[in-house]
Amino acid sequence: QVQLVESGGGLVQAGGSLRLSCAASGRTFSNYVVGWFRQAPGQEREFVAAISRSAGSTYYTDSVKGRFTISRDSAKNTVFLQMNSLKPEDSAVYYCAAASSWYAGTVYYKIADFGSWGHGTQVTVSS
Repeated sequence: QVQLVESGGGLVQAGGSLRLSCAASGRTFSNYVVGWFRQAPGQEREFVAAISRSAGSTYYTDSVKGRFTISRDSAKNTVFLQMNSLKPEDSAVYYCAAASSWYAGTVYYKIADFGSWGHGTQVTVSS
């Protein structure tokens, strides 16, 4: 499995921006679909965004479309989540996850598809 470490979380005012990073080690990161999920207190973990191995395909949950952008830097074994126009309802612990895939253009979005997870980074958006 690949090991994942998230960073970049913090406290920001509504309307502000944060960029989360997910650094990978242990396996060839380019063989993995990478996703971001989040979990707010008392709520289930939910999908946020995912990017294919080739970075040619991305997928977002409706609530973040147009505000969040997922990207990857294969040379640095890192995936980023740029979050703009943040809202208080975006507050949660954000988790990076990886899913092995044979196909370069495949994107996953179900929790069960992802076998490797980071420990999360807290994002708090104040109103």
